[in-house]
Amino acid sequence: MEQVLLWVQTYGTPAIIVLIALEYACFPISSELVLPFAGAFGAGMGISLPLLILYSSAAGLVGTSLTYAVGRYGGSPMMEKIMCRFPSTKKPILASYRTFGNHGKAAVCLGRVIPICRTYIAFVAGACGQPYPEYAFFSTIGISVWNTLLLTLGYYFYQFRDVFFLYFNKYKTIILVAGLLLIVLLLAVKRPDEEDRTA
Repeated sequence: MEQVLLWVQTYGTPAIIVLIALEYACFPISSELVLPFAGAFGAGMGISLPLLILYSSAAGLVGTSLTYAVGRYGGSPMMEKIMCRFPSTKKPILASYRTFGNHGKAAVCLGRVIPICRTYIAFVAGACGQPYPEYAFFSTIGISVWNTLLLTLGYYFYQFRDVFFLYFNKYKTIILVAGLLLIVLLLAVKRPDEEDRTA
């Protein structure tokens, strides 16, 4: 992560655009980290939020088009090879197949806001033979919505960071306790589910 931050500091906006494209091309880069950071970076550089959204959406479309092409020309056999070679992709790819089967054309739009299948829906859309113009149209809508949400979060966090840290310092004990309770609650809910699956 430090190397990524150094790269961004050195090359600025072009580095952000490349990172977003790589994330949408299924490289192991988290959009939940990159996009808010891009928003904060853009705010610090004086770049307008609409321009950031435009840049990031274009980068996302380029990246997701690459994964669409892999699915389109590799088909289902390629999906099987990817799942065998990278077992961690099996769950999101199968979830993407279900989403595509349930929602058809609009799946690539809806899939952008579903964490499990958000990126892998491009493989599935290509493998299922969705026409590229149709894929690009729905995908652009979903990418724009997702990017707008996360970029805006980072953009306004940077602008109001002094207020944020003021309230964080004031209520940090409550925030930390609430966070720990939430983690404990999530672990307690997850454990019975795992026991049910192993039973």
